[in-house]
Amino acid sequence: MNILDITKRKQAGEKLVVLTCYDYSSAMILNNTDVDILLVGDSVAMVLHGEENTLPADVEMMAMHTRMVARGAADKFIVSDLPFMSYRGELQTSMDAVTELIRAGSHAVKLEGISGNKKIIKHIVQSGVPVMAHLGLTPQSVNAFGGFKVQGRDAAARKQLMKDALKAEKLGCFALVLECVPADLATEISSSLKIPVVGIGAGAGVDGQVLVFHDLLGLAGDFKPKFLRRYLNAGELITTAVNNYANDTRNGDFPSAQEAYD
Repeated sequence: MNILDITKRKQAGEKLVVLTCYDYSSAMILNNTDVDILLVGDSVAMVLHGEENTLPADVEMMAMHTRMVARGAADKFIVSDLPFMSYRGELQTSMDAVTELIRAGSHAVKLEGISGNKKIIKHIVQSGVPVMAHLGLTPQSVNAFGGFKVQGRDAAARKQLMKDALKAEKLGCFALVLECVPADLATEISSSLKIPVVGIGAGAGVDGQVLVFHDLLGLAGDFKPKFLRRYLNAGELITTAVNNYANDTRNGDFPSAQEAYD
């Protein structure tokens, strides 16, 4: 999978499958699956580091996790999030962040929002680095939104989202993530763009879907937003397995003679 393949998917009417991935072991597993794109999302701050939101993620954290994923998934197209405020300062500082993520093994970067980011998006693209845009519920703006809320419900917000999506394409973004927007609006945006639109909480009328790996597997506790479908309750399975190990150890069944050296 490369940047040209991703563009062709929309032209062919074939859905893109995207999953977040944060570590080497998960990347090795996903490298042998039918997933197209691995997203090293700044959600790693919440999922693996226990933070309340994505804001504590920094370039160092993102580069470290990108490096892990790149080592384990040599056959996948990898996109890494530019973390909070890493692309809102001086141009050179922003480009240093991009460079670090690409050198860590990413093939592209993702950033949130269009307003105030036009210059840096254009510069990144012209520097030869593919950019994925992210609109709708952009988690780095959680404080401005007053929480994690569906975006684009009123006429003015819908109009702005469409305007920003068209601008993202014009600036040279190769794809767009739409998060937590009404399904009819997401379908309209996807139909208006030549670049693929990947949804999360944006209905089925887009060009692909992205989910968090740990959410899909049921490893996120009770977290279950409306858009999430759990394909496995791995948390329960792991709990059972670990308790079986604890019981076998306490009652002397583990290790057996076959599991001991002569």
